[in-house]
Amino acid sequence: MDFQEPEHITMIRDTVRRFVEAEMPRDAARKWDRENTFPRDIFDKLVALGLTGLTIDEEYGGSGRDIPATMVVIEELSRRSLAVAVPYIMSTCYAGMNLGECASEEQKRDLLPKVVAGEMLFAYGWTEPDVGADLASVKTTAVRDGDELVINGSKRFCSGATISGYIYALVRSGPTDERYKNLSIVLIPPTAEGVSITGIDCMGMKGAATTDVSFSDVRVPASNIIGGEEGWNRGWDFIVGSGLDVEKLEVAAIALGLASAAFDDSWQYVQERKQFGKSIGSYQSTRHMLADMRTSLHSCRLMMMHAAWLAQQNQPCRLETSMTKLHICEAAKKIALDAQTILGAYGYAKDYDVERYLRDSLLMPIIGGSAAIQRNNITNWMNLPKK
Repeated sequence: MDFQEPEHITMIRDTVRRFVEAEMPRDAARKWDRENTFPRDIFDKLVALGLTGLTIDEEYGGSGRDIPATMVVIEELSRRSLAVAVPYIMSTCYAGMNLGECASEEQKRDLLPKVVAGEMLFAYGWTEPDVGADLASVKTTAVRDGDELVINGSKRFCSGATISGYIYALVRSGPTDERYKNLSIVLIPPTAEGVSITGIDCMGMKGAATTDVSFSDVRVPASNIIGGEEGWNRGWDFIVGSGLDVEKLEVAAIALGLASAAFDDSWQYVQERKQFGKSIGSYQSTRHMLADMRTSLHSCRLMMMHAAWLAQQNQPCRLETSMTKLHICEAAKKIALDAQTILGAYGYAKDYDVERYLRDSLLMPIIGGSAAIQRNNITNWMNLPKK
């Protein structure tokens, strides 16, 4: 077996690292976090590198579907700032990948070139005030009225709604008695009449600010149904496709980037900080902590490589992606906390990035399917009896 990173992916990783150092300095990343700001100008420079086409077929202007390369870009951006990494996911994955797999041909030809050009980001409108993991229970409704849909309801934790071209919304499009068969996905412009957006102040993941979104008799054309007319009442089929597996990897890639950055900062700090006449990296307790962090990172990277490879090959991978998401996100939280412990009071100060890594890492086991949900899925897919 060959565990070497492919040459083209190494080139992409190096390109993103150079971009991060040149365009995303630490002081800027702290400012974006502090002000909860999306640096659109920096994102546009990232787009110019051609990286938003990594999930899109060449016939629509992309460079071809490359899941491992996409995860590497997410990881490298997340090492410095989620204010750029999350919008990249909203473009390349939320928009690009979902459109590529679920949209009608007309929708693909209209929207995918805009994704490649960095002009189209999607926000996920799935979670609702009373609906989290049980997405089939959504209450937001879409009713046909001629050539239009009338949308009513609300979405919660709709991150990036204010910077997106569309909210990729899961709606109830029929009676609730057959809940899996009466769901559709609709593109709703955040600027449409009847859409109201309210910010939610969260402790981390700044830049792609999360929001509450309400819809009051919002009218959109029926052509905004994902998949066209054939997509009406087929929303659940689209959700349980391969895109859901990749979404788990997207979150894991963020977590891997955070954990890598936390380890790197710790490694540098222990060699610079001296106590009792010698570097704190010479003390066994610190050395053991670093050894555990690095070992955990290695296991995370191997799991990511394997799961992303399976997804790229279109092989069944729901079990592997769930295990990868669970392991990396839990490991990242532990690594970030260990980094804060190593830096001590400095790791608690906002002038040091470890404080941000820790805040952001706490979210990773929650979003994209919680750790508890992943554990449920893993045992269920292993066919463990419930009785």
